[in-house]
Amino acid sequence: MNSTSSGFGRRNFLRTSGIAAAAIFGGAALAACTSAVSEQKAGGDDATPVRGGTLKVGIREDLVPANLLTNTAATPIVIGLVYESLIRYPNDTLDPKPLLAKSWQLAADGRSLSLDLRDDVKFHSGRPFTAKDVEFSLRTYADAKWSAQLRSSAAAVTGFDIVSPTRIVLRLAHPLSNIYDLLDTVPILDSETADKLGTGDTYIGTGPFKYVQRVPNSQLIFEKNPDYWIPERPYLDRVEVSIIPDPNALLNALKSGQIAAARELSYRDAENLGKSGGYTVHDLEGAELQAYVGVNVTEPALADVRVRQAIAYSLDRERIINEVFRGAGYPLNVPWPKNSPAFDESRNTKYSRDLPKAKQLLDQSARPPKLPLTFAPGYGEVAQIVQANLADVGIEVELDPVDAATFVKQLTGQQFRGLWVTDHSWAQFVPSTLTVSAYPFNARRNASRYDSPAYTAAADTAWQLAQGTGPEAVRAYQAVTDQLLEGLFLIEIGVRFQQYSTVNKVHGFAWTKRREPVLTDTFLS
Repeated sequence: MNSTSSGFGRRNFLRTSGIAAAAIFGGAALAACTSAVSEQKAGGDDATPVRGGTLKVGIREDLVPANLLTNTAATPIVIGLVYESLIRYPNDTLDPKPLLAKSWQLAADGRSLSLDLRDDVKFHSGRPFTAKDVEFSLRTYADAKWSAQLRSSAAAVTGFDIVSPTRIVLRLAHPLSNIYDLLDTVPILDSETADKLGTGDTYIGTGPFKYVQRVPNSQLIFEKNPDYWIPERPYLDRVEVSIIPDPNALLNALKSGQIAAARELSYRDAENLGKSGGYTVHDLEGAELQAYVGVNVTEPALADVRVRQAIAYSLDRERIINEVFRGAGYPLNVPWPKNSPAFDESRNTKYSRDLPKAKQLLDQSARPPKLPLTFAPGYGEVAQIVQANLADVGIEVELDPVDAATFVKQLTGQQFRGLWVTDHSWAQFVPSTLTVSAYPFNARRNASRYDSPAYTAAADTAWQLAQGTGPEAVRAYQAVTDQLLEGLFLIEIGVRFQQYSTVNKVHGFAWTKRREPVLTDTFLS
C-alpha cells in the first residue's frame, strides 16, 4: 500500500482520493503509532520507563454519564483511558494516523471510505473488536439522545457495508471534508454493555485502562488492561482520579503529594508552580480552547451589527491573555488557531482594540441599555475585564454569574438574554467541523439565534468538499471567516490552553486534540 500527504503550513492531513494509508506493523511501530501524541512533550525526558505504580490525578468536575459522547467535565478522562477511536491525529497536524483502523482508502468522489481494521484487538470483556463495532459506534454517536457535537457528520454516514470482520466500507450522503475528524472523535463502544453508558454503571472499551469504579462527586478508578494490543503497555498499574472542585484544595493536594497530576489549576497557581521547580506545567497545545464573547442577536439592543462591532473593537484581548491566562495562549479576532489551514493573519487584525472607532460606531447606532453578561465558574476574571472594556466606550453590562449546569442549559437552549463569556473548541480540527458541530457556531441552530442564508451556504460548502485542504478548501474557509466577521454573533478573544500540572516524577504524559489524557506511555520514576 502507498500513503501520501499534502500540507498547508503545519496543518496537513492525508489526501486520500483513491490513495490508501500505509499499514503499520511490528510492536515498536505500533507503540509509536498509538502514542504519537506523546512525542509532543516527551522530548528531553530521558528517564528510563518504570513499570507499575498508581497515578493519582485531581480534576475539578465529576463525570456526567449522560454526557459521555460530549467533551465536557470528566468525560475526556474516561474516553482517553478506556476507549479508542479508529484513527488519531497527532497534536500538531491533521494527518490521521492508524489506531484501530490500520489503513483506509477514500473514494475519488469522496462518497465512500474503506477501512481495514486491526485483527488483534479485544474489548475489556474479552470479545474481539470487529467491523460490526464500527457500525454500532457510528450509529450510536449519530443518535440525537447523546447530543454529540459531530452528530451531523455521523448522520451523513448513510451506509455500512461489512465486507469481513476486519473490513468495512462507509457510504456517505455527500463528501465530508471532516470525515477524519469524525473517525478521530468517535469512541469505539461495546454494544453488549451500551445500555449502561448513560447510567455510569460500566464502561468497556479497547483502551489501555479498564474502568473499575465511580464514586459520584468523589473518585474514578481505572486499572491496567492486561490484554492491551500494544505489547508491554501501559506501564502504570492503576489510575485514580479524585474530584476536587475547589482550585485551592486542588493545588494543596498536588503540593502535599496526595495527587501527582492536576487538571486546571488557576493559571496563576500553575505559573507559580512552574517557576518553583519540581513541577511541569503542560499547555495542551494542539487541543486549543478559544475564549469569546457571545451575543444574542435577537436582543433589540444587539440586533444592530454596529453595536456588535463596537464591542469587538473595545476588547483588550492582550490584557485578558496576559492577566487571566498568564500568557498561556494568544489573542485572536478569528475562530481559528494559528496553525489551522483557515487562519489568515490579515483577517485576524480586523477588530484590533480601537476605542475611537468603537465610540464612533455607537454614535451611529442606538446606544444599548444595561445588558446582562453571563458567565460560568472560572470565567469571572474575563467577565470583569470585558465589563471594564465595554464601560470604556459607554456600554454598561451587569455581571450575571451562574452555575455550570445552568450555563450549559442556556448555551444549548438559546436562552442567553444578552452577552455571555465562555470558550469553544473544535477549531483545532478541520475547519468545517466548527460550523456544523460546535454549539456556538452551528449555522442552523446556535446560541446567538443568528440565522443567515449566506453563512449557512458558506458552512455547507466547506463541509461538503471531498478534501479538507488545498486551494479550494482554503477559499471555502476564507468565505466562512468573512461571514463570521461580518455577522459578528460571536466575538473572539483568543486561544487559551487547558493545563495539566504534574510532579516531575510523572513522565510520558500526553493528550489528544480533545484534551483527553493519553497515559499509554506514562510512568512514574
